[in-house]
Amino acid sequence: MRVTLVIGSLGAGGAERVISIMANWWATHGHHVTLVTLDAPGQEFFRLDARIARVGLGLMKDSGGTWEALQNNAARIRALGAVIAASQSDAVISFTDTVNVLTLLATARLGVPVIVSERVDPRRHGIGTAWSKLRQWTYARASAVVVQSEGVADWMRRTMRLDRCEVIPNPVPPLDEQCDSVVGPPSGLARTEHDGRVAMAMGRLVEQKGFDLLLQAFSRVAAGNPAWRLVIVGDGPARSPLCALAAELGVSDRVSFAGRVHNPQAWLHIADLFVLSSRYEGFPNALLEAMACGVACVSFDCQSGPADIIRPEINGLLVPPEDISALANALDRLMKSDAERSRLASRAQDVLERFGVDRVMGAWDELIATSARRAGTGRPVALT
Repeated sequence: MRVTLVIGSLGAGGAERVISIMANWWATHGHHVTLVTLDAPGQEFFRLDARIARVGLGLMKDSGGTWEALQNNAARIRALGAVIAASQSDAVISFTDTVNVLTLLATARLGVPVIVSERVDPRRHGIGTAWSKLRQWTYARASAVVVQSEGVADWMRRTMRLDRCEVIPNPVPPLDEQCDSVVGPPSGLARTEHDGRVAMAMGRLVEQKGFDLLLQAFSRVAAGNPAWRLVIVGDGPARSPLCALAAELGVSDRVSFAGRVHNPQAWLHIADLFVLSSRYEGFPNALLEAMACGVACVSFDCQSGPADIIRPEINGLLVPPEDISALANALDRLMKSDAERSRLASRAQDVLERFGVDRVMGAWDELIATSARRAGTGRPVALT
């Protein structure tokens, strides 16, 4: 099989994590993979298999106005079309809303099946009026639209009148593949059993991830749980405001902002508890990986993803979305009970089976084969 994958960049985000896993999996199974980004090559945060044909267009730049934006996007469409045509792929898979639109426009006359994937909940994540109208128009021409939860799929089918909207969750890689660096205690954060307990959260420091809500919840239970501290892994534009909020709440001495890390599994191994405080998601990789590492987890029941991953009171806790009091109560409950954390952690690793990479990639293989048959390309697609 020859497959081309398209995404804006290969930074430290969740979509980038998933597309890297997919590219590596197909490459290791003998398929020819071309991975195209709008930005320049050399910006990869996650490890890529050496057999992947990596193409960076170097066209990821801000526009100074409407006319310049039109010119920049026209250049991206032309470049994408040329690269995809040269790849002679059996299928093209594009990730993230605006890149999906550009990819569909670029491949309009190529006759190749194009599958596009939304990576965050479009009910909450706006992309502007013009892009929304373009998405409505172009998605109808996609071979399939992939989302990660039934709730999003139902919304897409109703509002965009899509008859080929498929649900494929994010994969969780095996434990020995989750860490791209040496697995071990992170430098500066290694601890002994006498150093206290760690509640951990991970994600880009932006409003969507709700770390401001987490800080408020933690501040309500910190005094009653003096052995605990909160570690937030990730970076982003909200770092300074979040540091200021921690100081305002009087918990800055109990909260650590670890920044961006290349070895999330190593950090999760020192966590006694993991918290997902997002206002909305697509299908949270951080929660999946925490559970795969056998960490007790609590999450807001936000749109979308957590309810598809956590089985309440069985392998984790769900609390009402953006309910700071409910999150504080759940944190307090787990901080005070080793037995409760152990009970939830003992079932958390069921995600390795439910969302294992082989199972998820099998769903992608099947969708590609179906799309190729519908397109009538005449070229057989070899599945693993």
